[in-house]
Amino acid sequence: MKLHLLNRASVSDRSFSVNHNLYPNFLRVWHYHPEIELVVILKSSGTRFIGDNIEKFQEGEVVLIGKNVPHMWLNDEVYFQPDSKLEAEALAIHFTRDFLGKGFFDIPEMKQISDLLNRANRGIKFNTLSTDLVGQIMNLKDYDTTTRVYKTIEVLVALSKQENYQLLSSTSFVNAFQKADNSRMDKIYAYVFENFNDGISASDVAKMTGMNKSAFSRFFKKTHKKSFTRYLNEIKVGYACRLLLENKESITSIAYLSGFNNISNFNRQFKIIHGLAPSAYLKYHSSND
Repeated sequence: MKLHLLNRASVSDRSFSVNHNLYPNFLRVWHYHPEIELVVILKSSGTRFIGDNIEKFQEGEVVLIGKNVPHMWLNDEVYFQPDSKLEAEALAIHFTRDFLGKGFFDIPEMKQISDLLNRANRGIKFNTLSTDLVGQIMNLKDYDTTTRVYKTIEVLVALSKQENYQLLSSTSFVNAFQKADNSRMDKIYAYVFENFNDGISASDVAKMTGMNKSAFSRFFKKTHKKSFTRYLNEIKVGYACRLLLENKESITSIAYLSGFNNISNFNRQFKIIHGLAPSAYLKYHSSND
């Protein structure tokens, strides 16, 4: 899963873009870009990758993604079948932090929005937006360019006041991605996301990067502020959460599908990361659907 930098440079008479996309499936590209992105998923389901967070997504979710945060919405395999009649639909709004001028969001009156955009560096999933607010976001596509500017500010103000939200990627991933030698980290992230459930180890990744295991372990821990083993387990457990919520496989099967070689280690690592066992996690989320 190679990481791509996408060029979303706006045309000269616009400081941001609003796109209503309708395709048989979303683009299978793990990518990042300097623009902040606000996404409303209107149709389809699958797996959402934002930074080092992996979760199931479905229609109706609203996510705000900060500058240069790697992300991808990967539809379920059924969307890629030749005879599929399914559709993937989303509204995507892209804008740079300085689309209203450098420092605009740094003035005291814009502190709420500034804080929101700072949180978006980890990716924000809003859990209970009102129908009216989702409608305000959707309506951005219909305004003339001038009206769209202040309506976007209204939307950002409303989002900044939301209290029921989830931060997605870990701080350590975001900091590492933004500050590290990106050419080397890109290779590491791509390899891990492509192979995390195939029993890979620190030795495998070290070999792929041309480093010995000790040097790789020191490099990774210095960059991420956590061991590679912990990072890999977080990725695998994140994937397991997605499978648990789909409720199509047994917990034992999910353990192996997520890259764990035995159920006891899966249960132990799941509890370390989430504070409860997989069965309790599934029960909690099923009761809150």
